[in-house]
Amino acid sequence: MYKPIEKTSDYIPAPWMVLLSVVLFLFPINAEDTLFLTLDEAVSYALTHNKSIVNSKLEIEKSVFKVKEVISQGLPQINASLDYSNYMGAEASLQINPMLPPAKIEFEPTSNFNLKVSQLLFNGSYYVSIQLTKIAENMAKKSLIKDELNVKEQTIKAYYTILVSERLQEIIKSNKKNIESVYEKTKNLADAGVIEQTDVKKLSIMIASLDNALKSNERQVELGYNLLRLQLGLSSDKPIHLISPLDKIIFQKISQPINDIFDISRHIDYELLSLQTELAGKNVLMRKVSFLPSLVGFYSYTNKLKSSKFDLTPDNVVGLSLSLPIFSGGQRHFLLKQAETDYQISQKRKEILAQQLELQEKQLRYNFNNLLDQYLTQKNNLEIAREVLDKMELKYQQGLISSLELNSANNDYLSAESNYTALMLQLLNAELELRKINGRL
Repeated sequence: MYKPIEKTSDYIPAPWMVLLSVVLFLFPINAEDTLFLTLDEAVSYALTHNKSIVNSKLEIEKSVFKVKEVISQGLPQINASLDYSNYMGAEASLQINPMLPPAKIEFEPTSNFNLKVSQLLFNGSYYVSIQLTKIAENMAKKSLIKDELNVKEQTIKAYYTILVSERLQEIIKSNKKNIESVYEKTKNLADAGVIEQTDVKKLSIMIASLDNALKSNERQVELGYNLLRLQLGLSSDKPIHLISPLDKIIFQKISQPINDIFDISRHIDYELLSLQTELAGKNVLMRKVSFLPSLVGFYSYTNKLKSSKFDLTPDNVVGLSLSLPIFSGGQRHFLLKQAETDYQISQKRKEILAQQLELQEKQLRYNFNNLLDQYLTQKNNLEIAREVLDKMELKYQQGLISSLELNSANNDYLSAESNYTALMLQLLNAELELRKINGRL
């Protein structure tokens, strides 16, 4: 907190210090500073702070750990155990000669420490599992790219919506100011008895309509900011200010059209489906290797901490364990057939997606070109509507036309502005979708 210098009898504070004291008192430093963002900065910020992207990055870390887990299953496995057994005085009878009484053998307590080392020598499923987890890791990375593309798209669309809405808001404010000026002049003339009060009432209705349009647009602007905050991972009360001019953005999009030949291999959905098809192929291989045997080598060391008198088991054991899958009632065979069918289905889905994406790209390109023609036409219409309104306002002030004609010209102008603004947003979004499908986002 700012502390002013204590006043003494011979101390006079400098003017700038007095001013600083007043400023700090009236406008305390706010920790929630406004975030100023260009379009590129907004996208960059979203890619860093968006919560869905953060989760996607965690999924990649998880997939990396999964690969390491599967690989570790083929590395040497070491296990140790310690046991103690007490037979509670139990005895066994051993009679070798029927002419002699049986010998009594007492089970003494035993305790063993066992160390066992095993090493997988061959298992087909193990090697295929490593390939499967690596494909899954690659799919997680591609999913992150897809999430980033979606966040980019939604961030840019929210940015566009705000700029367009704010532009329309300024136009409505300017139009309202002009009509209010005409209203004041008309009211003075009506009060003087030069014209009828009806014209004043019509102009007041026009101003009320503009007020309603302005309030509706303000809500639209706030909605756009909330959507942008969501993509940026910000709190709902964080102030944001956008500094990329709308005219510059749309000029760049129009002057730099996308003329690349569509390369379907660059589309993220096609890449993901290709990986899914590869994964289905590895599942077929997994089912095939399930028919193969598995071989494990092991070494076991037992330290007899407490043993019985007749213990004949060795301390060191080395061996091999071979597992042979002989007959499973046809289960492995039918699992293989299912995997082969899944692989064929995945291939067909890949072909269908390729056709759909090619048609979609053509449609998006057509939409962009069509909207561009409409935008240029509507831009000319807007200029004409603006000129007509200016002339009508001048004629109305000169008493050459009625308020009804002025109202009609004003409605035509606002309609032209509304259509122009809507086309501007549609054109920007169409260009954005065209860039996204071409892998240029």
